[in-house]
Formats: sequence, structure tokens, C-alpha cells
Amino acid sequence: MSTATTADLVILGGRVITMTGEPPAPEETSGVAVADGRVTGIGGRESLERFIGETTTVIDLPGGVIMPGFVDSHIHPVLGLDLTRGADLSGCRTLDDVRARLAAELDTLRDDDWLLGWGLDPNAFEGREITGRVLDEIAGDRPAFIRMFDAHAAVASARALELAGVDGGERFTDGSRVVTDAAGRPTGYLLEMQALGLVLPLIPELTFEQKADELYEVLARMARAGFTSGQVQDLAPDAIELLQHLERTRELPIRLRMSPWFEPGTAVEEVDRLAALQGRRGRRWVVEGVKLMIDGTVDNGTAWLHEPDCFGESTASLWLEPEQYREALTELDRRGIPTTTHAIGDAGIDFVARAIARLPHRNATHRIEHIETMTDDTLELFRSAGIMASMQPTHCTLYTKADGSDNWSIRLGEERAGRGFRTGDLVRAGVPLALGSDWPVAPCDAVGILADAVLRRPHDDPAATPVRPDQALDALDALRGFTTHPYTTVGQRGGVLEVGAVADLTVLDRDPLAVSAEELGRAEVLLTLVDGRVVTERESVPVD
Repeated sequence: MSTATTADLVILGGRVITMTGEPPAPEETSGVAVADGRVTGIGGRESLERFIGETTTVIDLPGGVIMPGFVDSHIHPVLGLDLTRGADLSGCRTLDDVRARLAAELDTLRDDDWLLGWGLDPNAFEGREITGRVLDEIAGDRPAFIRMFDAHAAVASARALELAGVDGGERFTDGSRVVTDAAGRPTGYLLEMQALGLVLPLIPELTFEQKADELYEVLARMARAGFTSGQVQDLAPDAIELLQHLERTRELPIRLRMSPWFEPGTAVEEVDRLAALQGRRGRRWVVEGVKLMIDGTVDNGTAWLHEPDCFGESTASLWLEPEQYREALTELDRRGIPTTTHAIGDAGIDFVARAIARLPHRNATHRIEHIETMTDDTLELFRSAGIMASMQPTHCTLYTKADGSDNWSIRLGEERAGRGFRTGDLVRAGVPLALGSDWPVAPCDAVGILADAVLRRPHDDPAATPVRPDQALDALDALRGFTTHPYTTVGQRGGVLEVGAVADLTVLDRDPLAVSAEELGRAEVLLTLVDGRVVTERESVPVD
């Protein structure tokens, strides 16, 4: 407790979860006082009365559980504005579903509009070759472009390829690829960023004002879902300008930590530019750290595996010369810049873990992102070398199946799929594990992600069989993944409720440490608080 001072705000609930590592708070610890954007008192209702003055706002949420604000460790809110244009195909399970959604979208378009869509799961092709033929059927002479769910691939119509001048002979400075048929003609399937970049410049852009308004709404939805902060794994070209524009007129609904990309194949001198960006900030955003990628995705055959997948793919890094990755990591570490690296295949994860372990001096914190299929030897390296981890539980629960009938499992085969999404093993090894959504790859739904991490199945589908239930997290470890560990894994301390802490709070209508995972998945967010200010409340208090 601190010496009493009049609080700006007092929140009264049913319980406070501090995440400080101390024993659970006693029953009478049920509220928090906030002054000047920081926690100034924690205690029971009677003890908090001394913080209440004439100007204090009191919010009474009987039964509410007050916690440190949730952090999503992997989001793409600015890039996501382009990644989520057009028809939402994320619920499509068959090609007939895709046709129906695209036909409905087509009816809304003007004559010169492109047919766009996003979120397409490769399982919707029902085992058939992924090509642009379905787009040609629906769109005809209208150009069409559909992003796959993982944002690492897309399907383009024949007309779109024609306009872009794509002939199948393109070569790239990374592992990107234009898929071709036996005759060398492009099929419409584009893998990884440079290949997508052949078509993307032709698609009419959103206006700056459209982007600003949509970005604000995306961040407001994240706040309503329970998040008070997000670690953005990119720095889109116009991100800083958009954030500055928003902060001239309103407050960002959540905090953002932006980490610009070091793109595969880029010369090590790129570190100079990225270093110059470090520390740029606004009121609720800052540029910190650098994001790298060693490989692509299992679903597209662009991950880096020790042995080819069952289709003969996923055999190499996105870096044509992987040693250049090691050089970039070493230089970033020398300058004390923390990194997070996208690594999905077992060979890619192993390469990055060894690169981190062999750094001559550890001057920054380095985290590996996704970690979808990993060997025991690499798991031990995480433990022994003090490597940080970040994963997205719903990538497992939404896109894979216990019977191995999904595209990801079929490509990997039983043995490698059996080493998939090892959240439980990492936590048992003492590895700090941050959790996130990878929005827009998966929904930014805090309680849903927490529940799925415990259940190892979709929380809203009780008939689903859990995928590798031995890898389930318990509720406390899942909660750490949204509170303390997002900070630990980037070399900071945070995600706790204590006097003096920044007043970023999330309040749920039930206790995540006491209810079943199924019930947690149905929890409601009563309030989110950022900098001591109410951002969103169940009673529809306006976003500040």
C-alpha cells in the first residue's frame, strides 16, 4: 500500500490477480486505485475508500476480476488493413463455400474493382491443387486476388497475372516462388512476399483517411477483446504517419510496440537504417526491436524442414544464403537491438536457435516466433541457451485436426506433426512463452486464445478432439503468456499489478484461474484501461 492520495479512478471488483509471483491475493483484495496513469493502491473496498475524493471516478464491477492488461505478442494491425480487403473467406471449408462467398462479393463491386478476398484456408481446396481456376470461373475478365490465411501466399486470377506481366520465369532474391504447371505456365499460386509483390502494386490502394479510420477500429476491437497492448511484428511503410495522424485527433485504443522487418536477402548494412528507427515514439506507440524471418509456412511448402515434406517441399530457408541471417543477427545483437525471428519448420527453428546460442556476446533478448514443429534437441537448446519463445495457440486449434486430416499435418506426416505446437514442453522446460494471435491470420480474441491454449481444441466446439492434449497449458501459464511473458521475452519487466505500475488493466466477468477452460472461453471483457483511462467498457463507454 502507498500513502493515500486522491485517486483519479477507483475500480472495485471481486478479485485482483497481480501476476507478481506472490501468493494469491486474499479475498479482501478486490480493487485498484489509479492516479496519474499509475496504480496507487490495491486492496479491499474499505481500504480503497481513503483514495476516493470529490473528483474520483468510481467504477463498481461486482464479481469482476482485475488483472494486468493483456498483451497480444504478435499482431499486424497496419499491414492487416490490406491483408483483410474484400471477402472474408476464413469460414470457407470447401470450394463451393469459396465460390458462394466470392459470388456474393462480386455483386457489391463496381465495374473497375478487383475481386479481393482473404483468410482462405488451403484445406478448402479439399486436397486438390491450389490454383487460380476458381477465380477465373467467378471473376471472368475481372482481375482477382485472394490471400491465403497465413498471409504468406495468395491466389491470383489469369487476368491479374496478365496485367502484372507474370509469366512464370520470375526469379527472386529470397525463397519466393511463382508456382508453374508442367509446361512452365503460372498456375496463379504465389508463394511468399516477393512473388505477391508482383501483383500487389496493381491493386488500387485505400486512401490514407480510409486506412486511418480502419486502423483505429481494428485497435478498438482489440481493446474490446481485452488487449491493452500489442507487439506489432512489422513496420508497414506508412505506419508511423498513420499513428501520428491518429494521435493528432484521438488516443490509440491500445499501446503498440512496432518491430520493423529485416527482410531475407537484405545486406547486413540494413542494420544502420533499422537502428536509426529504434526509439521513435508517440504517446502510445514505440519502435523497438527487429523482426526477421528464416522460412515461410508448412501449409504453403515454404517452411524449412530437415527432410522434405510429404510433397517434396519445404526444403530451404527463405534466405538463399542462410549465413547472411547469422550475420544480421550478430550485428543487431552487437548494437543491443532485441529481435524476434519467424521460424516454423524444424530446420529453421534449429538454425535460428543455434545462431542465438552462438552469439559472441548476448547484448539483447532474442525470441523465436511460431515454433510449429520442433525436435527434442532444439527444445533442449531453448532451455540451455536461454532463448525466448512466442507462439499462437489458435494456429494449432483452428487449422489442424487430431486425426491428421488437415493440410498442415498431411504435409508434415505423423512423426513431425506429432512434434507440433509444443507449448507444454517449452513451459515445462522453463522457457518464457509469450502468446498471441498473429491477427489477421487468426482472430484477436483474448479469452478464446487463453481457453484454446488450455483445451488444445476450439473452445466453442466441444465435439472437437484435442490436438496433442499433452501440450496443453494450465490456466496460470496461459495467463503468463498474455501478461508477464510478453515483456520478459523482449527483455523488459511488466505485466504485473503493483503500486507504481503503469495502469494498464483488463477486467473479466469471471476468474480465469478458477473457472473451466470452456467457461473462460465464454468470458466477457468488462473493462480495459490504458494509462489509467477507460478505453472500453461493457456498458458502451466511448473509446477515449
